[in-house]
Amino acid sequence: MDEEDNVRRRKDVGNGNLIWRPINWFRMLSDELSWRFVLAVVIVYGINQGTSIGLYRVSVQYYMKDVQKLQPSEAQFYFGIIQIPWVIKPLWGLMTDIVPIFRLRRRPYFIFAGLIGSIAMLLPAFSTNLPLVWAIFSFMTASAGVAIADVTIDACVTENSISHPSLAGDMQSLCGVSSSIGQLVGFAMSGVLVHRIGPKGVFGVLSIPAGLVILVGWMLQEPVVHGYSHKRVSQKFIDATKTMVTAFKSPAVWRPSLYMYLSIAVGVSIHEGMFYWYTDAKAGPSFSQEVIGSIFSVGAIGSLLGVLLYQNVFRSHPFHGVLFWTQLLFGASSLLDLVLVLRLNLKFGVPDFIFVVMDEAVSKMIARLKWMPLLVLSSKLCPSGIEGTFFALLMAIDHVGMMSSSWAGSVLLHALNVTRTQFDNLWVAILIRSFARVIPIGLLFLVPKNDPNSSILPPELLMSKKGDDVIELESAEMISLVNNSV
Repeated sequence: MDEEDNVRRRKDVGNGNLIWRPINWFRMLSDELSWRFVLAVVIVYGINQGTSIGLYRVSVQYYMKDVQKLQPSEAQFYFGIIQIPWVIKPLWGLMTDIVPIFRLRRRPYFIFAGLIGSIAMLLPAFSTNLPLVWAIFSFMTASAGVAIADVTIDACVTENSISHPSLAGDMQSLCGVSSSIGQLVGFAMSGVLVHRIGPKGVFGVLSIPAGLVILVGWMLQEPVVHGYSHKRVSQKFIDATKTMVTAFKSPAVWRPSLYMYLSIAVGVSIHEGMFYWYTDAKAGPSFSQEVIGSIFSVGAIGSLLGVLLYQNVFRSHPFHGVLFWTQLLFGASSLLDLVLVLRLNLKFGVPDFIFVVMDEAVSKMIARLKWMPLLVLSSKLCPSGIEGTFFALLMAIDHVGMMSSSWAGSVLLHALNVTRTQFDNLWVAILIRSFARVIPIGLLFLVPKNDPNSSILPPELLMSKKGDDVIELESAEMISLVNNSV
């Protein structure tokens, strides 16, 4: 079916009512792209990423606190380590794109990702007195499984976007809707499941989404790779490396890249300190597992609102203006935690749950508004020919920033003696974090003053030719990163 027929069918889908429209839309995508691909996107984005994010985050937090008996600063440090597999995500992308296994480029990577993800979750689920080092290794392995499946489905989306250009927007919508709904479901279920079966029981449940990724690997159809040679692969790695080094030598690339790292790194995450205060502090709200899950659910909704707000209001505004105001609001909104910890909300008659829900929704919305222009800026920094690979590299730099922020928060909580039972100085940590989040405003000179619709790269980085020997993951890499939580 040609592109005109695809456009006509999409218009027909839009003519249905609110009930049948999404059903017809899914049917249209299944007919044009195959039901196997649509199901794969739903499983990887919606279930293995979306739902698992909610279940995984809450269960690991309670596991660190109640099973491993870690201090807030220790938990904050180890959460940074768990994210390391996402830092090396470009490597996974290069592997799945140019190193076929059994002459297949996608299916073996899905199967491998599902296997290591399932095994990694079953280990802490059924182990008693599991040493901390093995628990952290299991969580890192599970994170690697999600990252590998993520980058592999990105490549599949890219291939379909190239062969069905008129459906590229629909595929992005499918990915975004699947991830958003999955996260809402995951966070909504997390508190109840942790309360009913404990964090270790939730780890057993999390092996199911990873197992479904194995199903994706078995059911997807793809052509067999011919003419594979190790020499050819080595040359592709060398060519890609040379292009990326050349790009980073340009001030148009390294300056905004440095800003993106610093703007995240100086943010000083003290999330674990707040989580311990929510649940353990005598003077705190003593939230139950169910309440924690519902709070994070509202945060997921706030994040989605931030995406919609940026797309409909701020996407055409210059980077400087949007980053200035969002960074300022990002620091100001974090002071809401100060109001809560000092119990000022109770003096004004605002219950803890209502205040925390509003805090979470506002904070996540502003955080997403701050993140979106950085994503757009990253897409503008990618040299021609290796767009997707370079974008993944920039996102890896951002993940290093998140890891640095987590470790800086760990040092801060330890220095202020914020422990499982001692929260007297938590308000100081919040104050320092809030001021630190305003610092990147002074670094905006590193960011180009262009609007998002203009070119940033010099001409020599925009005129590279794409060929068979050039590594491509393409801009579909951005889809999953937009859907992941900041």
